[in-house]
Amino acid sequence: QVQLVESGGGLVQAGGSLRLSCAASGYTFGSYAMGWYRQAPEKERELVASIGGIGRTVYSDSVKGRFTISKDNAKNTVYLQMNSLKPEDTAVYYCAARKYGSTSYDYWGQGTQVTVSS
Repeated sequence: QVQLVESGGGLVQAGGSLRLSCAASGYTFGSYAMGWYRQAPEKERELVASIGGIGRTVYSDSVKGRFTISKDNAKNTVYLQMNSLKPEDTAVYYCAARKYGSTSYDYWGQGTQVTVSS
């Protein structure tokens, strides 16, 4: 059974930092790219960051220079380090897994709330 379990969300003041974790199980972690999405109320879900097999990373313009995605293959875990947080970063953050060669994400976590106060 595939599971993606996010943790690390919470309430933080603007300018602060949080690190999200996503623990994966039930599939071959190394065969999948990993991504972090977020969805704010009344907004479309957006891809924040992704990481491929050789560590290639991609970021949305809105978080570039502030967020860092990384993964630990030995722990089947992907992280999102979020620095210099802004109120507009407030959203539910989801991790997702995409099999290499696929154009869509196959597995999703349940989400973790991040709230940034001004």
